[in-house]
Amino acid sequence: MAKKPHVVILGGGPAGLGAAYQVTRKNLASVTVIEQESDVGGIAGSFNLCGINVDYGSHRLHPACDPEIMKDLKSLLGDELMKRPRHGRIRLCNRWIHFPLKPINLALKLPFSFSISTATDLIRKSLGFRQKISDTESFAGVLESGLGRTICREFYFPYVRKIWGLLPEEISPTQAHRRVSANSLKKMLRKILGAVPGFKQPGSGLFFYPKEGFGQIVRTMAASVRQAGVEIRLQTAIGSIRLGQPHCIELEQNGRIESIQADYVWSTIPVSTLVQLLSPPAPPSIIEASKKIKYRAMIFIYLVLGQSRFSEYDAHYFPESAIPITRISEPKNYNDAQEPRDLTVLCAELPCFTDDPEWTMTDSELGEVVCDSLKRASIPLKTPPKMVVTRRISHAYPIYRKGYEDYFNLIDHWLSRVENLLSFGRQGLFAHDNTHHALYMAHAAVDCLNEEGNFDKDKWQSYYRKIFETHVVED
Repeated sequence: MAKKPHVVILGGGPAGLGAAYQVTRKNLASVTVIEQESDVGGIAGSFNLCGINVDYGSHRLHPACDPEIMKDLKSLLGDELMKRPRHGRIRLCNRWIHFPLKPINLALKLPFSFSISTATDLIRKSLGFRQKISDTESFAGVLESGLGRTICREFYFPYVRKIWGLLPEEISPTQAHRRVSANSLKKMLRKILGAVPGFKQPGSGLFFYPKEGFGQIVRTMAASVRQAGVEIRLQTAIGSIRLGQPHCIELEQNGRIESIQADYVWSTIPVSTLVQLLSPPAPPSIIEASKKIKYRAMIFIYLVLGQSRFSEYDAHYFPESAIPITRISEPKNYNDAQEPRDLTVLCAELPCFTDDPEWTMTDSELGEVVCDSLKRASIPLKTPPKMVVTRRISHAYPIYRKGYEDYFNLIDHWLSRVENLLSFGRQGLFAHDNTHHALYMAHAAVDCLNEEGNFDKDKWQSYYRKIFETHVVED
């Protein structure tokens, strides 16, 4: 019997661990997972803070998850994977309205002038009138032509500037198609009506969430693959990837340098980083292109409060430009945890670039930013936080600046010709995706690996990559 290939997976997030899980289930290869952090999960991980499991921001497993993936997760987590109702709210025109949007809230909570302007946009669009839009080849142009000027300028555009640090006119139209699921008034109306009996779609207003935090998904996968013989090497940096047959990966762990061989290298790390690690070096044009694609950083600011609950809502959204944070979430409201009874935690999200002043602020300073934001939003804290803890992610969101496609496609095409090297996942394909999309990519990669240890590159490129292009982020 032929020896099974050795697959080395770079990155221990949902895509990497998802691939390791699927490979071991089918017994197709031996696997080693390399992760630079001290725990698995990446941005989809969790950690315990004062007895409360907290996530890196607001995460949900959406009902849109592929049925086979959902079946695997239910098998792994059992009753620990709970079905939960969505119950958030968003601040719009200085008013709080329910999120996901509900017709009654829109009718009664928003200013009359906003409702009239939105209705006018809808009527003009239905009658075939077109607004003069300066640039239809941008995120701004696509959304404004689809949703109308009122919703875009009061809600989406200010939010966009905070999340990606760019003007809407500077962002590729791809962002509108991949990141905003309700990018037309018709789609938005369908989403709103999803909350109305008789119009309700399966899974509407619901999500799945693990009892011990969102990171339980990847942690459980990690436990399963370890039991199957997979080595997961934490706190391990990648020095270089020497291409060959097999490939040779230089690793550094606790000051010790060693090399391991891989028949296949499956990378879920940022594609720009992957290019920089290859030896012999990629052509200068590819290296230069890798420097042109950028990621948005994120600071997660955790406030430990001396009360059982801050509010009844799982998440609050802040599109206004005057408030620097984009969202706060309360983990205890995601899994309905009752303990500890005298504490809760808020997680605030502050997008930035790594050269912005916020990136080097102290925990105390960042805590003040959140407290001031809550005061501006008319939901101030009753008492000062007992503790402020922060976590920083340098590669949180891919930034789809206009023209990025040229650089990414150049890199992607070149990497696709490197034998036995595969880049996938949110970071590897520079994709605005949910966790269930990353898990689907992992499933797809393993589906292309047959029992003889051969990878069907044509199936990956011609079939699965086309499916990935249809993925749209679920709000």
